[in-house]
Amino acid sequence: MASNFDQAVKTTYLSILGNLVLALVKGITGVLGNSYALIADAIESTTDVFSSIFVLLGIRYANKPADANHPYGHGKAEPLITFAVVGFLVVSATVIAYESIQHIKTPHEAPESYTLIVLGIIIIIKETFYRIVSKKSDEINSTVLKADAWHHRSDAITSLMAFIGISIALYMGKGYETADDWAALFASGFILYNAYLIMRPALGEVMDEHMYDDLIEEIRKYAENIPGVQETEKCFVRKTGMTYHVDLHIGVTRTITVEEGHDISHNVKNELLLRLPQIADVLIHIEPV
Repeated sequence: MASNFDQAVKTTYLSILGNLVLALVKGITGVLGNSYALIADAIESTTDVFSSIFVLLGIRYANKPADANHPYGHGKAEPLITFAVVGFLVVSATVIAYESIQHIKTPHEAPESYTLIVLGIIIIIKETFYRIVSKKSDEINSTVLKADAWHHRSDAITSLMAFIGISIALYMGKGYETADDWAALFASGFILYNAYLIMRPALGEVMDEHMYDDLIEEIRKYAENIPGVQETEKCFVRKTGMTYHVDLHIGVTRTITVEEGHDISHNVKNELLLRLPQIADVLIHIEPV
């Protein structure tokens, strides 16, 4: 079975290739079909290519092993790269909004009808990409891959807005030529909202925010099943890249020897690493009960 790192890299390459092809298709169709909404879509897909390259670099760097200067590894690079991805989203949303307003103020012809067919296909493809990448990000606990997935979803939303706008322009006829420009403007708002959704968990990860109640519950369950453990007390979890570091306080009988307490703590650590492979390391503190 491929490692989390290999799966993340393969998924990112898929994103890069898909975004590159779609950016070309959208740009050419937008220019020939007289649709700025499609051109705006192409702009976002182009930024998606660069952001996916950042994702790839981030995944590779975050996977580097711990060293003397980084005893907890390099996993924090993941949320930092996520912030860069968010920056790409904000820039693309700003460019799309500005250009949309300029097109709204400038009279122009309605888009060609065949742009709807292209957009329909693109919406299906991008939503499929979102589901594939999002599922993979959940499987391997990758924040930056989740950000890449949301890039696909925001692209699908932009394309959907363009589809609606062009449909209005074609159906309503003269006087509604700017409908697809308004659609692109509304899409930029969705992109900014998605940027927030991506940034929030990454910020929590950088700040070591308490966000892992389900994992803590599992940790306590497995630890308390180890012979000699009377109870679990404090349990802190922080995410580093695709893995977690755990600080756990366990209570043992106060009359046992130091060696016995040491053995119990190692048994707990070994059990947690075996049962929960997403955990990279466990630091255990012994409390007398």
